[in-house]
Amino acid sequence: MNTRKPLHRPLGDTENMLEQWGYWRMNGMGVPSYASPMWAIMRDVLPSESKGYTITDDLACVVDAAVAKLCKREQQLGDMIWLYYGAKWPAVRVGRHYKVSEMKARELIKAGAAWIDCVLETVREAA
Repeated sequence: MNTRKPLHRPLGDTENMLEQWGYWRMNGMGVPSYASPMWAIMRDVLPSESKGYTITDDLACVVDAAVAKLCKREQQLGDMIWLYYGAKWPAVRVGRHYKVSEMKARELIKAGAAWIDCVLETVREAA
């Protein structure tokens, strides 16, 4: 698995968590919404491949809720986080989509990640 590191700098904790959330979110993409019971039995019997991400389902659901809250509060920031970390778009493509430069897209993505970090901090303190 290739973790993106902009400008060859290490990712912070929140960015790494968002990166892992993106892999968690993409797990199972392309699986039909309905599967026969026999297919489910066959799938569960076969040895599964490594998922490739290191986030628990509980934490991923908390991150997912934080991203949804950001999308509701500040649509553009939430969408940029969703596209960059969730859909694994490069920052150049996110910038083109919103008609801004790559550096401005990276700046807004960092701002969204900081907002999510604050939300996750309040959740951590409550626990």
